[in-house]
Amino acid sequence: MSRSAHPAGPRHADVLPEGHYAAPPADLNALDAKVWAQTVSRDGDGVVTVGGIPVTRLAEEYGTPAYVLDEADFRARARAWRGAFGTDADVFYAGKAFLSRAVVRWLHDEGLNLDVCSGTELVTALSAGMPADRIAFHGNNKSVAEIERAVEAGVGRIVLDSFQEIVRVAHIAQSLGKRQRVQIRITVGVEAHTHEFIATAHEDQKFGIPLAGGQAAEAVRRALQLDGLELIGIHSHIGSQIFDMSGFEVAAHRVVGLLRDIRDEHGVELPEIDLGGGLGIAYTSADDPREPHEIAKALTEIVTRECESARLRTPRISVEPGRAIVGPTAFTLYEVGTIKPLDGLRTYVSVDGGMSDNIRTALYDAEYSVALVSRTSDAEPMLVRVVGKHCESGDIVVKDAFLPADLAPGDLIAVPATGAYCRSMASNYNHALRPPVVAVHEGKARVIVRRETEDDLLRLDVG
Repeated sequence: MSRSAHPAGPRHADVLPEGHYAAPPADLNALDAKVWAQTVSRDGDGVVTVGGIPVTRLAEEYGTPAYVLDEADFRARARAWRGAFGTDADVFYAGKAFLSRAVVRWLHDEGLNLDVCSGTELVTALSAGMPADRIAFHGNNKSVAEIERAVEAGVGRIVLDSFQEIVRVAHIAQSLGKRQRVQIRITVGVEAHTHEFIATAHEDQKFGIPLAGGQAAEAVRRALQLDGLELIGIHSHIGSQIFDMSGFEVAAHRVVGLLRDIRDEHGVELPEIDLGGGLGIAYTSADDPREPHEIAKALTEIVTRECESARLRTPRISVEPGRAIVGPTAFTLYEVGTIKPLDGLRTYVSVDGGMSDNIRTALYDAEYSVALVSRTSDAEPMLVRVVGKHCESGDIVVKDAFLPADLAPGDLIAVPATGAYCRSMASNYNHALRPPVVAVHEGKARVIVRRETEDDLLRLDVG
């Protein structure tokens, strides 16, 4: 992928090479179950419904743009992950994907643990009633105040990300009269097959302590010597939006090798291994993600095999799905504003949102699907680029897709698989107001994160 710069911004409007995009789908009105939430369908009038509610009614009541989240789908996916790994493993939902107090309560109900990576994510979790001992605290630069809050609350584990943090957490825990359970995050030198910015286990990046050069072994030695820490395991995360399990196999081999060395040198067999998350979801029909039971079986077999080879007891496995749970459960609902055909290229369809509610296309070159949802159409397909209303040439929501040629201003379109990272990474660029999150369940809808207002923005502007 080219990331070449241009004085006016990314050169997204260049002529596409022939064959860059796929052929149009056979039926523009079809909704591929791989990319849409489980309760999404079309009613007899051709209007898309979710949880039994037409999107036209949601747009009328809650406005657009809006994130629409299928609660039944979220809960079903959480249960599937919990059931796939069983009681001998731990599933930590990665809160960074999307976190709200309603989501925390759903996770609690379904028996999942929660992974947070900031003090305010921790506050959100605690305020919603998640038991502290079911929370893991991540982050590459946790502040003293954040660590103090986590230790005082009694979080189940803190994932140590640097040599400084080993000492910092130990000192804070000891000063509070506690012994904090910790894991050490290591980078195992695995290049995940994903975008450069979301691959997290090669050495040249900010997360973790490298396995190479004996640094991870030294971190373990120091942690075992400090009274304020109880070292319970090793953590490894190789990236995000990954479909190929081979990277996990290499990572597990190297992590288990470290566990063997720890046993041989210190006489300690650490009881846990966390393989992180990062399993991919379907953003388009071309994506083919694995089911939770397939992932659980593969990861369990990999770790068991490696431990048997190293003559170690098999440690308790933890995983951290975030996107894999919440990503497919939501879509973003937009209203079409303007339509601009460019002869020989494509048609630009502008919506009432944009990069402020979905930065992933601009940031990661992410691909999405899109559909006309307020009606059906028998018109011919036209190649479109769905763009936002921001003053930025890179303000792209869907780079290349097909919509009906009779698309008109006022139509509603929706982009599926936006449950993960879209609301979490939303911004106020151009003073945009961040959209609401509307949860639907069994014919009822409710706001779980309200739309920002002008008063919200002006209240922060004290000048």
